[in-house]
Amino acid sequence: MYFVTHMRIVSALLIREMSTRFGNKPGGYIWALLDPVAHVLMLTIIFQAIAHLPPLGTSFTLFFATGYIGFHFYQGTTNYLNDALKGNKALLSYPNVAPIDTLVARLLLQLGTMSMVAFIVLGVTISTLRMPIMIDWVAILAAVLAATLLAFGVSLSNTVLFLRSPLYEKIYQIAMKPSFLLSGIFFLPDALPHPFREIIAYNPIVHIVVLFRKGFYAEYRATTLDLNYLMGWIFVCLIGGLTLFTLSTRTLRNE
Repeated sequence: MYFVTHMRIVSALLIREMSTRFGNKPGGYIWALLDPVAHVLMLTIIFQAIAHLPPLGTSFTLFFATGYIGFHFYQGTTNYLNDALKGNKALLSYPNVAPIDTLVARLLLQLGTMSMVAFIVLGVTISTLRMPIMIDWVAILAAVLAATLLAFGVSLSNTVLFLRSPLYEKIYQIAMKPSFLLSGIFFLPDALPHPFREIIAYNPIVHIVVLFRKGFYAEYRATTLDLNYLMGWIFVCLIGGLTLFTLSTRTLRNE
């Protein structure tokens, strides 16, 4: 009964989030698609003018699309979930609405949105290629799952810490700005020289991007990929986030 009640609440919050985020017009959904397309096209044009071939394969568009979308499955989710409590603060006054419901609703909406965007962008990109591609769905789905779980774990902590410390929020946002450049979107971590390859590999997002990209390149050996390291980060972030969030549930309603 408790589970059914909260599933209904999450469903209602999900519909509310869809209306708030995208509005009642199709323009909101179109922008969710145009944003990654614009980034991928911009990167493709810039790097085509610099190099003759991408670091992997023959298509600049596919290389950057797999990197950007793999990265955004994590980064876009954390950005959207981090202020879930702030955006639904008024609803927490209702006793049946638990703070965790707001995060779960946003997580489901973001996962559905990014999956749709990935399917359209990558589907169109692959259809324009002159050679067939062997897609490894296991690697792709594993990367999406890893990105989702890691983002959820990080956001559980951030939603609490953002409310308690505006200074932490500013520091976190500053610290995350270089992640777009340091997560393997523009380059192959495997191709970096020692010790930069090992340093970059400490970033768990790199392993998500590498795993996601591996699903589209059968020839990619991905020597940088360390699934045990990535799973360790996911476990620590989920356990730490759930613990902090659970201990703070009572105070979150009154923040």
